[in-house]
Amino acid sequence: MTEIFVAGDGPTGVLVLAGSSGRVESARCGVLAGSGATAASYRWFGEAVDLVPLESFEEPLSFLHERCDRLVVLGTSRGAEAALLLGSMHSEIDAVVAVSAPHVVWAALSTDRPQRSSWTRAGEPLSFVPYDDDWEPDTDPVEFAGMYEQNLETYADRVPAARIPVERIAGDVLLVAGGDDRLWPSCDFADDIVARRSAAGLDTTLVSHPPAGHRVVLPGEQPPPPSHLVHGGTPEADAALGALAWPHLEKLLSDRPEVAG
Repeated sequence: MTEIFVAGDGPTGVLVLAGSSGRVESARCGVLAGSGATAASYRWFGEAVDLVPLESFEEPLSFLHERCDRLVVLGTSRGAEAALLLGSMHSEIDAVVAVSAPHVVWAALSTDRPQRSSWTRAGEPLSFVPYDDDWEPDTDPVEFAGMYEQNLETYADRVPAARIPVERIAGDVLLVAGGDDRLWPSCDFADDIVARRSAAGLDTTLVSHPPAGHRVVLPGEQPPPPSHLVHGGTPEADAALGALAWPHLEKLLSDRPEVAG
C-alpha cells in the first residue's frame, strides 16, 4: 500500500497534492485538519512527473472516500494539473481546489527526447503541449513564464487536444492564482478554465491577487523555503492571496451550501 500521511478525522477528506517538488504536504494537511478536515498527502510521482498513471491516484482517493462523507482534491501547480484531471474523471469528487493550475496537459518534466506526456490513462499517454526547445531566457535569474507562453504559441495546433476537460468536472471548482506568477502565467490559465466552464453552464470560483506569485501561503502556513526557481510574488502577497482564498476553501471543507465570505 502507498504510504500516506494523514492528519485529522473530519467528515471531509482532502487529498493534498504538491507540485513538482514532490514533497509530502504534511504542514498543509495539518492546517486543513485544524479546520475540521481529514487531510492526506503522499509522494505521487517517482523521479519526475513523467507518464504518471492517473489510476495511481485511485488508492489514496478510495482511502479517503471510505472514511469521509465528502471528497476534495487540492493540488498546486503540477499537482493542480492532476487535481483537475481527477475531477474530470471521478464523479465522486465533490470539489477541486487548483492552486496555480495549468489549463492544458504539459509534457513530462524530463530532458529526454522525443518528448512524452506527463500522464497516462488506461495505459495510453494523454495528449500534451510540448516544450519549445528553441526558447531562450531573457532574464537572469531565469523566469519560465515566457517559456510557457511561447510553448502555447509554437504548438498552438496541439492545444485543443491537450486542454484539460474541465467541463466534465461535476463538483465545485476553486481556482487560486497570483498575478505576479513568474513560473507560468497561472492567471491566464485560470481565465481559460473559467471561460470554458462558463460556456458549459458551470460555475467556477477564481480568487486572484495581482502582487502574488506561484506559491500561495494559506493562513497558518509558513512561507516555503527559498528555491532556485523564480516564483514571483512576495511572502506578504502570497499570504494575502491565501487569506483571500481561505473562506472559499473553508466552505468546500464543510457541507454547508452557502457561499462563505
